[in-house]
Amino acid sequence: MTITTCIFDAYGTLFDVAAAARQAASEPGQTKLAASWPKLAEHWRLKQLQYSWLRAITGDHTGFWQVTQDGLDWALEANGLDGDAALRDRLLALYWELSAYAEVPAMLTALKSAGMNTAILSNGSPEMLDGAVQSAGIGDLLDDVLSVESVGIFKPAPQVYELVTKRFGCTRDQVLFVSSNGWDAGAAAGYGFTTAWVNRAGDPVDRLPARPQHMLSDLTEIPKLVRP
Repeated sequence: MTITTCIFDAYGTLFDVAAAARQAASEPGQTKLAASWPKLAEHWRLKQLQYSWLRAITGDHTGFWQVTQDGLDWALEANGLDGDAALRDRLLALYWELSAYAEVPAMLTALKSAGMNTAILSNGSPEMLDGAVQSAGIGDLLDDVLSVESVGIFKPAPQVYELVTKRFGCTRDQVLFVSSNGWDAGAAAGYGFTTAWVNRAGDPVDRLPARPQHMLSDLTEIPKLVRP
């Protein structure tokens, strides 16, 4: 089937999740963070994901904003920065204003010019996603922003991916799903989507039942994957 619908994960795929820690580290008075922000950003993202998986397994769902705060609290303590309430508040504020990767606007514009449906499918809450989309200025290039909050469970639960076919009235093989998370791209491939893994870090492929069909270093080549 011809691809008609391009769906993107948000955090780490369209939006740079390290941007909050990097920006805070560049601000006055953040000498300690300046030396440790890459590790803090890594820990924050890892715990954010781990807590979402654990909540999906246990059925103890909460909004992604709570998971994001919990992950940050762990990361701050792990890096000897716990107890700094002002820093915590600043990092959380910056997370609502994450920047998009440089290639995102041109890539989405090319997809829309080709007649593609475009949307986000994310663990993020609607409010968080709205803030990121507005901050990046890409709202006019998206047909929808789909959040797991409508089904009450985080990825990689199959009912999350089902939101796409329900929203766009398409079949699974008409969807190109793009994620920077190897596990997400693998799970979506198992669901029946054509998937592209944006492997910015050059990581090994996750050992999962299904593998992404495409592996890229950034989003630049995405429009080429949907050409007839």
